Amino acid sequence: MSTLPAAPRLGPRAWTLLLALSLLWGGSFFFAQIALVGLPPLLVAWGRVASGAVFLLLMLRLAGQGLPCGGARWRRYAVMGLMNNALPFSLIFLGQRTLGANAAAILNATTPCFAVLLAHWTTPDERLTARRLGGTLLGAAGVALLVGLQALEGLGTRLGPVLLVLAAAFSYACAGLYGRRFRGEPPLATACGQVCCSTLWLLPATLLLERPWGLAFPGWSPLAAVAALGLFSTALAYRLYFRILALAGATNLLLVTLLIPPSAMALSALFLGKPVGPSEAAGFAVIALGLLLLDGRAFSRVRSPARPRSP
Repeated sequence: MSTLPAAPRLGPRAWTLLLALSLLWGGSFFFAQIALVGLPPLLVAWGRVASGAVFLLLMLRLAGQGLPCGGARWRRYAVMGLMNNALPFSLIFLGQRTLGANAAAILNATTPCFAVLLAHWTTPDERLTARRLGGTLLGAAGVALLVGLQALEGLGTRLGPVLLVLAAAFSYACAGLYGRRFRGEPPLATACGQVCCSTLWLLPATLLLERPWGLAFPGWSPLAAVAALGLFSTALAYRLYFRILALAGATNLLLVTLLIPPSAMALSALFLGKPVGPSEAAGFAVIALGLLLLDGRAFSRVRSPARPRSP
């Protein structure tokens, strides 16, 4: 009787990269909130990927690498760019304009829940288990506790924006699974290819729907926020994204959405002097417990203590 291959495990290197990615993405909701004050959402999304593409092209040149060739590969980049950037960025920014950053962060944390369910039906090596589902749900509950359940008040009257952000989370989950096709390819070139395609995807919609040439000058703060989104939350982040995807698999990669809110709050505490209250501390603890459950090693040691050596 044949057995399915085991799902990739999260080793120390993968956890380190995952934490680094959460820090890079932790500021994205903050930067987006600043950018959306002076710019419409599709223009923010396009500015993010366009500036990210410029930074990635510079990184590629400095690394002595070139863009890959081949129509089949660029078709894969186009699909990845649509599901991983163009659609979710636009949907989140449209929803966040009404919901605010905190509620958007909570709803975005449903991404791993979608991922574990999709992976169970579409992959042979990332099957749904009680431990994996329980850890994901526990982590999502920790995010809600961390950000504050009051952020979810009134969501029933804002169903449209809620569905937009949930659709973005679903798109991220699909992209993580589709990204398995890029295993073995250089992470920097893959990141550059998908972000370049995302820029092309978003350009027509931005020009047709928002007509940016008629906008007044928004000020330097929104423009700086868009540049920060491009450099930190896109160029550097997606370089790590594809490294983690190859190292730890799609469902493990998407656990980063559970780490983004605590990373953002930790950055605020360190650099803005915002204290961490009891509910935030409890949220951190619940997220950590969920991640430990997903990792599995600590619980397996408790269930299977080391046997004493025979004399």
